[in-house]
Amino acid sequence: MNFLLETLRLILFTIYYNVEALIKLLIPLRMKDVSGEIVLITGAGSGIGRLMALEFASLDVSLVLWDINEDGLKETARQVKEKGASMVHYYQCDCSDRAVVYRVADQVKNEIGDVTMLINNAGIVSGKKFMETSDALIEKTLRVNAMSHFWTYKAFLPNMIAKNHGHLVSVASSAGLIGVNGLADYCASKFAAVGFAESVALELTAEGKDGVKTTIVCPYFINTGMFDGCETKWPRLLPILRPEYVAKRIVSGILSDQVYILLPWSLYILLAVKCLVPHKQSVVLGMYFGAFNFMDAFKGREKKQD
Repeated sequence: MNFLLETLRLILFTIYYNVEALIKLLIPLRMKDVSGEIVLITGAGSGIGRLMALEFASLDVSLVLWDINEDGLKETARQVKEKGASMVHYYQCDCSDRAVVYRVADQVKNEIGDVTMLINNAGIVSGKKFMETSDALIEKTLRVNAMSHFWTYKAFLPNMIAKNHGHLVSVASSAGLIGVNGLADYCASKFAAVGFAESVALELTAEGKDGVKTTIVCPYFINTGMFDGCETKWPRLLPILRPEYVAKRIVSGILSDQVYILLPWSLYILLAVKCLVPHKQSVVLGMYFGAFNFMDAFKGREKKQD
């Protein structure tokens, strides 16, 4: 195809998809029916993982809950059953250990069936400056926050591809889009999670697997205890997010096949500005928005595994 035809094709698709996006913005999206789906949520023993499970409880899905904290899993299972979920299964799983992920994944497939909706949510944060973080903790952060996504995809994606049906959800972070002082290992892991999810989504598109959807979630910091002590400089523009709100927005985005979910809305603007302004100006903007001091009062929670 020659240059003129390629360019004309680009222009036509640009107009079409922008009009489509505008219509979707103005008209409420139709939510898809997920009844009968097998939904696996990692990091389901607390925080956003538990809240997402509660959101799915009334949607007639089979819930599969993973977490390293078995007591937390039992409590989540209890709560979702109270909310009406009839098919709830939980498995203790250390998502930082590849062999354990594959073993528990095989157990899920043998006992329940093929997972059709995978929500990678498990995450940890060290809260230390890069030079103060031990090699072991850096590796742990990368294994839980990023490498576990590779292993869960390897375990469950083949069946989704074979049936051209499924949904892959990566709960990343705004720290996977914009660097934050004092979060080098965490930002690296979340940038990796975003890049991995985007790349696999493109592979699926190139293979014509349009029935396997992808949703990438990049929220600002959430009040789950994971970032206890941290404060936002401008709470009206960049608020510390309520976990209940985030869980509802994620599930709503999944049901409407939304590809990117950035929370709050101001992140869309900040990300665009970051890409357009000179580097030195982006540093000044980072100082203005508090990216240099957000972690100054970090305490975290005693157990930092979601």
